[in-house]
Amino acid sequence: MIFQIDNITFSYNDRQIIDRLSANLEAGKFYGILGPNGCGKTTFLDLLVKHRQPISGNIYYHGNDLSRYSTKELSKEIALVAQNFYINFPFTVKEIVMMGRYPHIPRFASTSPEDVEQVEEIMEKTGVNSFRNRFITELSGGERQRVVFARALAQDTPVLILDEATSNLDINHTIGMLNLAAQGVKKQNKTVIAVVQDINLAAGYCDHLLFMKKGRIVAKGPTDSVLTPDTIRSVFNVGSKVYFDTFSNSNQVVFGR
Repeated sequence: MIFQIDNITFSYNDRQIIDRLSANLEAGKFYGILGPNGCGKTTFLDLLVKHRQPISGNIYYHGNDLSRYSTKELSKEIALVAQNFYINFPFTVKEIVMMGRYPHIPRFASTSPEDVEQVEEIMEKTGVNSFRNRFITELSGGERQRVVFARALAQDTPVLILDEATSNLDINHTIGMLNLAAQGVKKQNKTVIAVVQDINLAAGYCDHLLFMKKGRIVAKGPTDSVLTPDTIRSVFNVGSKVYFDTFSNSNQVVFGR
């Protein structure tokens, strides 16, 4: 078990965001987190990467209390592609992607030829190589998001966490980024935990789904088992039909008007 989440609670001031949430996440799976706006999805990810601490309950990573990991240690284990990425200093694209290698570079050492090779490969795979020398401050929202995704892949961690990481991307680049994430799961036994707004993309890529509502997980399990009209209605309050689509080779959802 890579993550054990035991009865965690979190509040902003007096507003409870995460309410006694428990879950076990296995290594080598692609997890999708779905739920209505404001249900606590991003806060849940913030707790998994230790950006926030639960008020009560515990999170264990590989059986060890997450709170005991240093920032340096976690940066070698978990990479995050956040929903929003702001930087005002004019780093180049290549410099930003190279930042993903910093956790692996000893103090006072410079980048190795292996670091450079890995960054070059990732920039090519993610399609950011064509604007490698442009400043991050000059890029569109979609271009910046691809650069941040490339940085996370260059970090080369066992766990990749995506918080609506394709929200600014067109469908071509969305599929490209999700394909890269899925390849890491299948070929390198990596674990991906992704907040996804598009149910059909989640159905096409995720092995397991976790449905959240009002700070709790209300349904979880293998995608083919948990993705049902009843679950969708109880979480989103909309009618739907779930069917197997031969073109995508996955279950897909259509909604009533």
